[in-house]
Amino acid sequence: MLPIPADIFTEPDDVAADTLANLGPLRRLAGVWRADKGIDINPKAAGPERRIFREHVRMDAIDAQANGPQLFYGLRYHIHINTPEEEITFHDQVGYWLWEPKTGLIMQSVTIPRGQVLLAAGNAKADAKEISVTAKRGDATYGICSTEFLDEAFRTTHYSCHIAFNDDGSWTYDIATTLLVKGRDKPFDHHDTNTLKRVEAPTPNPLAVIQKNAAKAS
Repeated sequence: MLPIPADIFTEPDDVAADTLANLGPLRRLAGVWRADKGIDINPKAAGPERRIFREHVRMDAIDAQANGPQLFYGLRYHIHINTPEEEITFHDQVGYWLWEPKTGLIMQSVTIPRGQVLLAAGNAKADAKEISVTAKRGDATYGICSTEFLDEAFRTTHYSCHIAFNDDGSWTYDIATTLLVKGRDKPFDHHDTNTLKRVEAPTPNPLAVIQKNAAKAS
């Protein structure tokens, strides 16, 4: 993190219109992805349960965003997961992946419709072949917030997401969450992993489309 400047209001004047060209390592995540061999290990009353799941991920480029002088390029994402045995949604998640070129900061926001949100962060170079972000319960900046029930019964104390970009264009993630399950003596190491392949190319962000259309009309 860079020192907080004296002027916290003025936004940068060199903002690029084309987000896809300025996403750093996140460029490889843009597009629509699918996989059907994901592995989830989660806690149940009888002990750990291992499930195979199918996953659909959409990551769309957004227009650049600024916090005063801080500038981000990013992707808005939606993850939908079910299992071969059931049509009901197994997991649904929305959020953003953000990249700050000036510092190498990467952030992932996570929102799931069971009353939990988090903001995870890490750092990477623009050409990185692997990225990682983490969040901790109680951290005022990159933390985890849950409903009263989840915080009492299945408290998430730590979250990490590691992504490796493969030579064939796919990417593999390993997500680990540490859970304190009510009535259990030891923390539970909850893991999800999958390798996703692109099924649709990424689309430009709205401002890039507007500028491209204006150039064609002139």
